[in-house]
Amino acid sequence: MAHAKEHDYHILHPSIWPFVGAVGGFTMLFGAVLWMHGSGPWLFLIGLAGVLYVMFAWWSDVIAESRAGDHTPVVRLGLRYGFILFIMSEVMFFAAWFWSFFKHALYPMNTYEGSTYVPPEFYHVDPLHIPLINTLILLLSGCAVTWAHHALVHNGSRKDVEWGLGIGILLGVAFTALQAYEYWYLIGPQDWTFGQDKFFSNFFMATGFHGAHVIIGTIFLTVCWFRVRAGHFTAEKHVGFEAAAWYWHFVDVVWLFLFAAVYMWGIGLH
Repeated sequence: MAHAKEHDYHILHPSIWPFVGAVGGFTMLFGAVLWMHGSGPWLFLIGLAGVLYVMFAWWSDVIAESRAGDHTPVVRLGLRYGFILFIMSEVMFFAAWFWSFFKHALYPMNTYEGSTYVPPEFYHVDPLHIPLINTLILLLSGCAVTWAHHALVHNGSRKDVEWGLGIGILLGVAFTALQAYEYWYLIGPQDWTFGQDKFFSNFFMATGFHGAHVIIGTIFLTVCWFRVRAGHFTAEKHVGFEAAAWYWHFVDVVWLFLFAAVYMWGIGLH
């Protein structure tokens, strides 16, 4: 009993992952700068591989700590607060892209003919076709994840949790496939240089980063699906599941703003 825990906190053992993650992040950033100056993507890809490995290994340790009983109510509360702060930082990230998008839509500073702004030639996507379908897909995926969350907390039906997560994952994959097709339609047939026109550069950066978040969220849900099958979550302890659900709903909400601002208003404006 001399080593019994007398507090509600979890004292972490020394870990190498923060250091390895910092090295991987610096390598990725430095490699990206060199890539932009024509040196090739290899250093960036090495750094990216290091960051991805750290994410896998570090979060595996966190799962092991949870399974060992180290995630007390106080620790779980701290994890929730930490993830909420992370989502708030993501909100600010997308706010910057919206700001830039609206600025260059309302007051573009590009090539003019006389006093008239001349946008580059583009095949505009009808917002009521693929973008509207993708909106419905993301909203339905959010409903499926909510169903899974409700089943875990209230019904205790793991089959319903698996089905809800599985449907959400498949819809996330469908969204990514449709957006890839949309990009091919917009960019493929044209000779357009990224950065040539700030309005469309902002369009692709905002929607592209959202697409990257959809891919990350889909992976997040897939990990939760495997964890559900392994019996990791209970009605009382499911912080990892909650984080995935919050992240996915954040992705849904950002897309609604993108659909309204970028597709319905922005593309129609130009």
